[in-house]
Amino acid sequence: MITYAFQDPLWFAALLLLPVVFLLRGRRRLPVRVVPFAAAWHRPSAVNASRLPAVFAVLGLILLTAALARPQRQEDRREVHQQGYDLMLAIDLSGSMLAEDYMRGGKHINRLQAIKPVISAFIKDRPGDRIGIVVFSGRAYTLAPLTFDHEWLARQVERLSVGLIEDGTALGDGLGVALSRLEQEDRTVNNRRQGAFVILLTDGVNNGGALDPIDAAEIAVNRGIPVYTIGAGRNGMVRVPRIDPATGRTMGYAQRMSELDEATLRRMADMTGADYFRAGESDTVESAFAAIDRAQKIEFEAKSYLLADELFFYFAAPGALLLLLAAALAGRTRRRGSDVHAALSSA
Repeated sequence: MITYAFQDPLWFAALLLLPVVFLLRGRRRLPVRVVPFAAAWHRPSAVNASRLPAVFAVLGLILLTAALARPQRQEDRREVHQQGYDLMLAIDLSGSMLAEDYMRGGKHINRLQAIKPVISAFIKDRPGDRIGIVVFSGRAYTLAPLTFDHEWLARQVERLSVGLIEDGTALGDGLGVALSRLEQEDRTVNNRRQGAFVILLTDGVNNGGALDPIDAAEIAVNRGIPVYTIGAGRNGMVRVPRIDPATGRTMGYAQRMSELDEATLRRMADMTGADYFRAGESDTVESAFAAIDRAQKIEFEAKSYLLADELFFYFAAPGALLLLLAAALAGRTRRRGSDVHAALSSA
C-alpha cells in the first residue's frame, strides 16, 4: 500500500498561518499626511506595481515550508517466509451422488449440490495453498492440477456434474491419481512428501478401477501423505431422480438402497495418520471440511517493512526558484519605477 505523509507536520501547520499574517498586514494602519494643493502637481505613475513578485514569494514560501515538513512517499511491503500446503481434492461423481437426502432451506437437494458450495468456501479460505481436483466414478481423471488460481478453480467446481464419467466408484484409482499429482521432487525428503495431503469424498463402495483402496492408502503411507476421508449421504433407502438420458430431464423419483463402506474409509484415514468424517447432513459436511481446515493449516508469518522516498526536493526546488523569480521581478519593477520618476521630474 502506498501512502503520502509529512514527517514534521508542525512545519506544515505553519502554512496555515501565512494567510493570517498577510491579512493582518494588509489591514495595518498607515500614517496620513495632508499636503496642500497636492492634486495640482500630482502626475499618475507610468508604472503600475505588479503583484507577481508577491504572489511568487508567497508560493515559494509555501513550497519551502512544505519541504521542511519532510513529505514522503511510503510503501508498505510484506515478505512471507512460509510455504502453504499442496492438497488434492478427490471427489466422487458416481450416479449415487444424485440422491436427494440433504436439505437446504426446507428443500431437498442432492449430495453433489450439498458439497459444491462447501468445497468452494474451503478453497477460498486457503489462499496460500496450491489446490488441485481429481474426479472419479468408474474411472479417475484430473479436473485441475495444483494451482494458486483459486478463482479459476472455483469455476471448475461449479462445472462438476454427475455423468461426466462412466458410472461406478473407483476409490483406489481416485486416490492413486491424486497422489500422482502430488509428486514434487523439490518437496520430497527421503522419499516422503512434505506439506501435502488429500481429501477424498465418496458416498459409496469401491466397485471398479485397477487399484484397490487399501493399496492406494499404502502408497500414501510410504510417501507420508495424510488422506482425510469423508463419507457423504445416508445409509438405507434414499430418493434418486430418474433422468431421461435423451433430454436430461427428471422423469420422476425412485427409492434405492444407499451403502457406504465406512470401514474402508476409516481404515484409509487411520493408516495415513488422518481422520474419517461422516457427513450425513448438510451441516456435517461443513463441519468435516472445517475440521480438516483447522488440522492442516499454516498461519503465515509475514515480515513487514516500510519503504520511504523523500519528496523534499520536489517542493524545495520550485519554492527556491519562485523566491528568486520574485526577487528578480521586484528589483526590475523598482528600477523601471525609478527611471520613470526621474524622467517625469526632468520634464
